Order: sequence, then C-alpha cells, then structure tokens
Amino acid sequence: MLGICLMATADPLHAQLFGIPCQDVLIVLVNQIKAWRSVSGCIAGGEKCMYELISSTPSCIIAKHTSRRWNTVQDLSFDLVPTEGSSVFRVTGISVSETWAMLADKGTNYCTLYNLIEGRGLVDVGYKEFTNEWICLEHSTANCTIY
Repeated sequence: MLGICLMATADPLHAQLFGIPCQDVLIVLVNQIKAWRSVSGCIAGGEKCMYELISSTPSCIIAKHTSRRWNTVQDLSFDLVPTEGSSVFRVTGISVSETWAMLADKGTNYCTLYNLIEGRGLVDVGYKEFTNEWICLEHSTANCTIY
C-alpha cells in the first residue's frame, strides 16, 4: 500500500472549508506551487520546495512534490467543490506517495498539502479543516516546519 493522506473526503463532514471565493483559492494554490518549484525554498530547512504544477482547471489542481529529505515523490490533487446555497466551498486534498515504503511518513503527505494552504495565508481566511488519523496517517503529530 502506498502512503496516502486525504485532507478531506467527499463527505462534507471531512472537508477543508474556505470563506473566500473558490477561484481565489485556486489562484493562491497554483501560485504557491509555482513559487516553490525550485530547491531554494528549502535552504532554511523543511520541505517548502520542489513542487511541480502538472495541470489546473477551475475545479481541480494536479501537482507533484519531490521530498528533499527522502528524494521521494508525492502525487497531489486538490478538488474544489462549491457548497450548495452558501458562500463557502470545500476542497478535497489528496497526497499519495509513489513509494510504498512511505506509509509511515511522519506526516509528510499531510504537510505536503498543508504547507501549500498555509504558505500564502489561506489558513487565515475562514479556513476550517476536517480530518483525522483514519483519513490522514500521522497528521496529528506532523511537524510541518520539518516535513
């Protein structure tokens, strides 16, 4: 089994909710992926570098992240879904390690997603995250300043 992290599921009880327009979140996430494409973002340590944008549409972002620490690759996707009758919407974020040995990854898959959300301040604009250890292994002990 591959290491996997779901920051949300299709179930609205397990979601990331944002209080700003969906298009704004899409733009911020795409720009953050592009800003962290080189290794220079990791000079001070951590994993906030080596992201690669594969594709983006108004409802989906596909990217890759190469871990500087382990030289492994995580496949990322963000699905953006408007919430009916509300100004908020939910995002389903998925990170899957391409290496089977990364099941116990010290929260790397979680941090790969969270760092993008935190990187440009999305955690400060009505952000609410719903996840747990069953959905995202080791998220509760993840140290995203390192991973």
